[in-house]
Amino acid sequence: MSRTTLYNRQEALERAIQLFWQKGFHATSLKDIEQVLDMRPGSIYAAFGNKNGLFQEALEHYAHAALMELERVLASHESPLLGLAAYMRQLGGIRDQKIPSRACMLVKSLLELGAREQSALDKVEKLLAGLETRFTECFIEAQRLGEIDSELDAVRLGRRLQAEVMGLRAFAQRDVDSAAVHALAEDMASSIEEMRNDSFAS
Repeated sequence: MSRTTLYNRQEALERAIQLFWQKGFHATSLKDIEQVLDMRPGSIYAAFGNKNGLFQEALEHYAHAALMELERVLASHESPLLGLAAYMRQLGGIRDQKIPSRACMLVKSLLELGAREQSALDKVEKLLAGLETRFTECFIEAQRLGEIDSELDAVRLGRRLQAEVMGLRAFAQRDVDSAAVHALAEDMASSIEEMRNDSFAS
């Protein structure tokens, strides 16, 4: 695949994400896709197979970008827990961003898709599980470093954090001001930091 072709595919996926994230899978028509991607039906089918194929690849692209942003935040902090707390604080600014929806695209898709879109639903489940696993790995690493109590259930902590991320983004979708979302994110971040052992917290 040439660099130009690869670039065009990435650009098409970025546009597809914006479209599906805003309208959802069912409400997005082939005509919508043609207009947003500026591609003819034949080119769309040749590149992505069909609407479902494009949607699933857009989901993967979205999840990869989310994971890379998490990794960027984690890498800029001295410990896993501080990185997770900073990530939550960053999410608190979601109402200040110009994005199609403040709710997570994966969660919106999880709630929308049914048995008729089982393969796409399985994809969503897999991608969400991957993000949850990454949160869990951060807590396991924090335990290895002695940052948090080794008796804590890292899997449960990872699951709880993902639920908090989902909940925060759903809350931000409501008609609330940005300050309320920031405050809620700060509470969540503080609860993460409060898990730190005294030797790390000082």
